[in-house]
Amino acid sequence: MIALHLTSVKDFMAHLLLSETFDNFLFIEGEIVTFNTFTIDGFIQKAFFPEEEHIPEHSSWRSLKAYTFSLIKGKKTPLSFKFIFSLSPENIARLIEQNHLDFQADQVQGLYLNIRYDDGKLQCITGTSLKAFSMDKSLEQTWDAMVQKFFTQKKIPWETI
Repeated sequence: MIALHLTSVKDFMAHLLLSETFDNFLFIEGEIVTFNTFTIDGFIQKAFFPEEEHIPEHSSWRSLKAYTFSLIKGKKTPLSFKFIFSLSPENIARLIEQNHLDFQADQVQGLYLNIRYDDGKLQCITGTSLKAFSMDKSLEQTWDAMVQKFFTQKKIPWETI
């Protein structure tokens, strides 16, 4: 787990809401505080799609981004927000394979980005959750390094807290 201070709120918000930067991440949950508190659960209600065979467990950010943007945009900045994203199972498997890690993708509950905006400050805290206990921290370390590389490649300014 690492904590990063995202040093340009404006740049990050453009990536989050106006570009495809985070579109392939799964949206786990979020909360936006403006004139009310809006809570969004990213868990897909499969009963809503009875005719569909393969339905993922969580929505992609791509599918919720416009709705979220409609809650955030306006003349006033939100008081706060927090979003939890996860790498998709396919991308978790790819990360494990490309880095030759001694894990199976089905052992991983999730690789998370916890984005929090509060009091004018924006931060990202990474998280790793396994389905069984392991002393091996190589996946966590690889995920932390990948997030830093991802932000750097996307030109999202950050610094370690």
